This record gives sequence, structure tokens and C-alpha cells, in this order.
Amino acid sequence: MATVADQLDSVLDKTARLIELCQALQEENDLLKLENQSLKVALDTSKTKISDLDEKLRVLKVAKSIEGTSEKTLDIKQKINEFVREIDRCVVLLKK
Repeated sequence: MATVADQLDSVLDKTARLIELCQALQEENDLLKLENQSLKVALDTSKTKISDLDEKLRVLKVAKSIEGTSEKTLDIKQKINEFVREIDRCVVLLKK
């Protein structure tokens, strides 16, 4: 049967190993937190870039739809002018 001193030494050894393991896990946790933070920054950057590219794509699609024959452009301009005249009429009616 082990003596009390032997049992105490065993408990102290196990406690020391647990402390070392805890410190190692804490260091790993800190590293993982840093990695997580850097990945969040990269994700935010990617989201911003995607948003910018989506906006550029939308602008290009609009430009492509307007692009074309001069008749199409003239039709678009005429429709815009009609809308502006209609808005002006509505404004005049609202002022009365």
C-alpha cells in the first residue's frame, strides 16, 4: 500500500500535468481566437468586394441595356421627358 507521501507526490505530479495541459490549451485557444479574428476580417473584406462587384455588374447591365441603336436611346430619352412632364403637371396640381 502506498504511503501518504507517495499519494501526495502522485497528486502533485498529476496537478502539475493538469496545469501544463491547461496552459497549453489556453495558448491554443488564444491562437484560435487570433485566427478567428483574422478570418472575420477576411470575410468582411470579401463581402465588401462582392458588394462592389455586384454594384459594378448592375451598372454594366444598365449600360448594356441603354447601349444600342440611336433609336432605342431616343425612345428612352423621350420616355424620360414624358415622365418629367407628367411629374411637373402633378407638382402644379399639388400646388393649387
